[in-house]
Amino acid sequence: MMRLFPSLAASAAPAVGPLPADPLGSPMWTYHAGKLFAGAPVVFDPAVRVDLPMLAENQHVLPVTIDARALSAVRRMVLFADLNPIPIAVEYEPLAAHAYLATRIKLDQRTPVRGAVLTADGVWHVAGGWVDAAGGGCSAPPVSRVRGDWADHLGELRGAAWPQGDATRVRIAIRHPMDTGLVENIPAYNIEEVTFAAEDGTPLARMTVHGSVSEDPVFTVLLSPAGRGPVAVNARDTGGVVVTGAVAPRSGAALAAAVRR
Repeated sequence: MMRLFPSLAASAAPAVGPLPADPLGSPMWTYHAGKLFAGAPVVFDPAVRVDLPMLAENQHVLPVTIDARALSAVRRMVLFADLNPIPIAVEYEPLAAHAYLATRIKLDQRTPVRGAVLTADGVWHVAGGWVDAAGGGCSAPPVSRVRGDWADHLGELRGAAWPQGDATRVRIAIRHPMDTGLVENIPAYNIEEVTFAAEDGTPLARMTVHGSVSEDPVFTVLLSPAGRGPVAVNARDTGGVVVTGAVAPRSGAALAAAVRR
């Protein structure tokens, strides 16, 4: 899959060749953007909405949402943290989905966290902001490793779906240690691919996942058009373990109703 990069603030016309100055002043902007955008046009665009806290209360679990529904013909979305040892967290292709992705990532230090969105005209639209973090999110063992029960729950899949306007909001969670390879004696081991498909097998969305995504990863997407049948979920990790399941339509509303009772 093609890879990308992110940030915030508005710029004028897209820049081809020389990169636009980074409004966040990151020391790694030139290096990463030059490598990831590979000379493609780049614009800092407030139409890309990146929602994240200014302070990471838990550096192992930082919630991030990228909402690029204001843009047309989105081809790819990339979640990126400049100063993480594993900078790219998720590369997302909406396919038959809205340009929207929410997940949780690890932070190893204070860093810009960015969303980058590629549109059909070949332009990357970038937005994001600085997040303060205590550090160590990528270099500490996951909780399940400390408890020693990670293998007992590996690959467990949970999910729910809610109707949301002309789309179906689908949220899934997969039990997995998401090892970064930066902890002594624990090699890298993570979910690397997640796909969503309609009941007839039609691909709806797919993503490449990297080790900087939080332990027991959670992903929320908006699938379009809203379907009547279940959404098939397929995930694979770097060890070859395959996780499959299906999310029933309106299952989120049914769960909420059960809780209220």
